[in-house]
Amino acid sequence: MYSIVDIETTGNGIKGNKITEIAIFKFDGQKVVDEFTSLVNPECEIPYFITGLTGIDNHMVRDAPTLLEIAPQILEITQDTIFVAHSVNFDYNVIKEEFRTIGISFVRKKLCTVRLSRRLIPGFSSYSLGKLCTSLDIPITDRHRARGDAHATVILFRKLLETENSETVFGSFLNARSQEATLPPSLQREVYERLPSKPGIYYFKNSKGENIYVGKAKNIKKRVLSHFYDKSTKEVQMCRETSNIDFELSGNELLALLMESAAIKHHYPLYNRAQKRNVVPYGVFSYEDRQGIMHLAFNKLSQVPRSLITFYNTTDCRLFIEQMCIAFNLCPKYCHLQENVDSCSHFRVANCKGICRGKEAATAYNKRVQAAIENMLSEKQTYIIKDKGRTIDEDALVLVQEGVYSGYGFVPKSAAVNSIEDILAYITLQKDNLETTRLIQTHRVKNPNSILDFSSGFLKSAQKV
Repeated sequence: MYSIVDIETTGNGIKGNKITEIAIFKFDGQKVVDEFTSLVNPECEIPYFITGLTGIDNHMVRDAPTLLEIAPQILEITQDTIFVAHSVNFDYNVIKEEFRTIGISFVRKKLCTVRLSRRLIPGFSSYSLGKLCTSLDIPITDRHRARGDAHATVILFRKLLETENSETVFGSFLNARSQEATLPPSLQREVYERLPSKPGIYYFKNSKGENIYVGKAKNIKKRVLSHFYDKSTKEVQMCRETSNIDFELSGNELLALLMESAAIKHHYPLYNRAQKRNVVPYGVFSYEDRQGIMHLAFNKLSQVPRSLITFYNTTDCRLFIEQMCIAFNLCPKYCHLQENVDSCSHFRVANCKGICRGKEAATAYNKRVQAAIENMLSEKQTYIIKDKGRTIDEDALVLVQEGVYSGYGFVPKSAAVNSIEDILAYITLQKDNLETTRLIQTHRVKNPNSILDFSSGFLKSAQKV
């Protein structure tokens, strides 16, 4: 016995989404044996765009029963039946969540007519209810109203039951260990099955082939499946739009993180919130004025001929220069922490030796500025990070040149690597940014043994890479 269900709601998510109309046809495989249809008072405002889609407005549901009032009828008609709907996870999970909020458990076996249609009648360009019904000559009235859509789903479901091999397919979908009911309705099971249980990044794609989400994982297959169980509004909507999933192996977590960051900034996927913003880099630089006094200053990296050190906001630049002033007795005026002043009077930096008041020679002051510059440059190492490759026959490398992330690559263990030019032959060049800097700095602290320094016997070490 089946209960074929359709609901109209106040939105597209799961939590906080309220039912405005519900229709249930109890179906024995041959004919409808019972029916329940009702408007539902959601006890909240119905958005204008939902009214435009369904025609259901606040006035229509004002005197309708609440879900609590009709819950006994819903439980009775669906009891001991298999819950069937077009894109079943949406209808089922909204009802389950609504029942949870009124203290009632709602658990039923379920079948999805989208996934069943894809398996039993493949080849259609779209499996939306409207387009599928048009292709199959199924009459559908009162589109986007619960009873009209549910009735069309009954006819579609009967056709699926009568299709060749339906018994086997239905049985596999109802298997307790089957993931069919968990997968997005537009995603073929074969696409999910080919995902590897290895580190890397994955792309959720819509029906147009557009990347709508990029993620990273130590275990791609396991992480992808977790999206399908997540009932947050964003995840539900994203999964409903997912028609395909692609992936790239990374071999290790660091590369997965770096690859994810690059992919997000390249594709700007709809459902990725983090890392989309292009952060403007700033560089600290030095110059000598007409009086022969050396200055430290900062500006956008694009305006700096040769950056001594890079930051990703002006606050970090100022704080760093303040630290240099304190450590090397530099003048806030000539470090551009104070502008348009005759002499410095910085509230945090009070150890200037008087260069701004003519009490110190430029040569003595410049020696301390040069010492500060050498301190900055000492942080700009050129090195590689060596980690696990995608296979046992290769290593993964991350290249950092003079403190700037340059890219990553995969090197066969049999390859002869004797110079930075040899390394560059395997490197996919990437842009350095705030996220990559943080990722690499964190990795260096946690995994110091993975660093191979160009300045300390690198060539000898690299031959073993």
